[in-house]
Amino acid sequence: MSWPHVKIGAVATINPRLPKDIDPMQEVSFLGMASVSEEGQLLNEEPRILADVKKGFTYFERGDVLLAKITPCFENGKCLRSGKISREIGFGSTEFHVVRVDEGKLDAKYLFYMVWSDRFRFFGEKSMSGAAGQKRVSADFLRDYEIPLPHLKEQQRIATILDKADAIRRKRQQAIALADEFLRAVFLDMFGDVGGDGWAVETIESIAKNEKGSIRTGPFGSQLLHSEFVDSGISVLGIDNAVDNRFRWGKSRFITREKYEQLSRYTVHPGDVLITIMGTCGRCAVVPENVPTAINTKHLCCITLDEEKALPEFLHSYYLYHPMARSYLSKTTKGAIMDGLNMGIIKDMPFPLVPLDLQVAFVAVKEKVSSLMGGLSESSTEDAELLGALGQNAFSDRL
Repeated sequence: MSWPHVKIGAVATINPRLPKDIDPMQEVSFLGMASVSEEGQLLNEEPRILADVKKGFTYFERGDVLLAKITPCFENGKCLRSGKISREIGFGSTEFHVVRVDEGKLDAKYLFYMVWSDRFRFFGEKSMSGAAGQKRVSADFLRDYEIPLPHLKEQQRIATILDKADAIRRKRQQAIALADEFLRAVFLDMFGDVGGDGWAVETIESIAKNEKGSIRTGPFGSQLLHSEFVDSGISVLGIDNAVDNRFRWGKSRFITREKYEQLSRYTVHPGDVLITIMGTCGRCAVVPENVPTAINTKHLCCITLDEEKALPEFLHSYYLYHPMARSYLSKTTKGAIMDGLNMGIIKDMPFPLVPLDLQVAFVAVKEKVSSLMGGLSESSTEDAELLGALGQNAFSDRL
């Protein structure tokens, strides 16, 4: 017997209101958009006084489901079960929707996996409205979205199975993180003391290839419309290709060969360094040698290097690991809703002119570690695909 389907709004409250009789001086947990990962995890929180965040931020309580509503955070899966926040009440970015379940009808974990699913994100993306770069999923879409609703015990059984599959995936990611920490330690041991080693400090712009457009973002506005994407053709790279701080294939986006001829100045080359500058900004990846013909979106800054001055994998590690780079970024990123980067910030980032032979020596170590991480990443991708398949089966009454 198939399960009944109900609208989320019939079994949950969307964006509940803050109670009037609440203590304004109590401590609450504050979450920015950067506090929530695309993996559905709480990355950090900070204490705030309720009176200071009562206006201008989004109220929620422990156990509510938070869902990013703005592009590209929504498509990237920024979603959270807030059960692990340290305080009963929380506030966060205005770019979160909050869903509070009717506990007698709907399990919060079950709902989390439902709205974190590829299917939900697919239809949510289709429903988005607003100006380019600021599109959002509406509360009405969330309220009217229909979900299968087995009885509570069955919801909890499904959520437990998905929790176990997700735990396996996260353990694999922890192993990847350990390998990355080892690489960070090697890098800092070799290059952490810029002043002590006497290397001159220039800028990222000074190590880019001496040609027009060697540091560039992708096409803006009417240059490339969403309606111009097709099922096959020339690849278009976006945030998902760099969000893990290593290049990987994510969502398929293509344009025609004819459209590419108009946008060929945005071509991405093997060895280019990609930096995300919108949404989940500040991530970095190196384009692999076997990349097919492709361009990048406006969400990425693409850097073509003068490899007699800097190697792509060295710049990648410098950007991610070095205190000078991290300090510069923390001081210069800007944006009211979420941190933002732009080409000017990236061009002006300080860069130590490390001798090329030392860069080569580090990259050799990095390639060995990356080979191990690559195997782990493949397994992690398989884990994610398994989790997605389990979720699809679960919500189709086949688990």
